[in-house]
Amino acid sequence: MPLLEAKNIKKSFDKTEVLKNISFDLEKGQVLAIIGSSGSGKTTLLRCLNYLEIADSGKITVDGDVIFDDDTHKLKDQEIRERRLRFGLVFQSFNLFPQYTALKNVTLALELKLSKKLSSHEKKEELLKIEEKGKHLLDTVGLSDKYYNYPCQLSGGQCQRVAIARALALSPDILCFDEPTSALDPELTGEVLKVIKELKTSDRTMIIVTHEMDFARNVADKIIFMSDGVIEEEGSPEEIFENPKSLRLQEFLAKPTF
Repeated sequence: MPLLEAKNIKKSFDKTEVLKNISFDLEKGQVLAIIGSSGSGKTTLLRCLNYLEIADSGKITVDGDVIFDDDTHKLKDQEIRERRLRFGLVFQSFNLFPQYTALKNVTLALELKLSKKLSSHEKKEELLKIEEKGKHLLDTVGLSDKYYNYPCQLSGGQCQRVAIARALALSPDILCFDEPTSALDPELTGEVLKVIKELKTSDRTMIIVTHEMDFARNVADKIIFMSDGVIEEEGSPEEIFENPKSLRLQEFLAKPTF
C-alpha cells in the first residue's frame, strides 16, 4: 500500500478551477518532485495536502488513514490541526519567528505540545529532551554553531536550513518543500539543495515543488509535470527528462531558463 494516495483532488478559487481531478500516489521513502510553469497548480496541490487549503472534493490517504474526503468540511479545528501534522512543510520564505533563536524556532512546536498535566520535574526533563532533539536537528542541517543566533543574524540559506530542521521536529510522515530555493541567490541555493539531498533516506518520504531541474533529475524517484491544473505527465526522472511524451512537457523543458 502506498504511503500517500491522492484521488480526484479538485480545487477552485471563485470561478477559477486550479486543480482538475488530480490523482497520484507515493511509496514510503520515495522523493517526488513536482515541476511545471507558474500557475500550473503545483503550490495549490501542496497546500491542499497540508490542509493550508481545503480541497473542494477528492480523497487523501496517509498510511491507510483517510485524512481528507468530502466529509472533512465537518471537522473541528483541532482535528484539522492533527491531520496537518502528518505533513511537514518548508515554505519559500522561511517563515521563522524573528524574536526567537534558531534553536527556539525548531523546538517551539514540541514545547507547545507538552501536556499540561506534567509535574514541574517531568516538564523540566521533557524540555531538556526537546532541547537535545532541536540541537541534533540543527546539527543534521549543518548549523551546530548557530543554535543561539536569531534569524537576522543568519543568511538566507541558513534560515532555510533552520526551517527544514523545524519541519523535521514533529517527525511528519511526509516532508514537503514549496520552492525551497526560490528566495535564495545561486550560492545559497546550492547549500540548501545539498541538505535536502542528504535528507533522502529509505524512511523519509518527501515532496518537492521545485524549478531546479538538475536537482529534480538527480534526487527524485518520481516526477510529476503539472500544466493548467492537471498532471500532464508523470514518471521516473529518465522518462521525464530523456523521453518526454507530452508536447507541453517538451516545450517546458526546452525553455532556456531551465
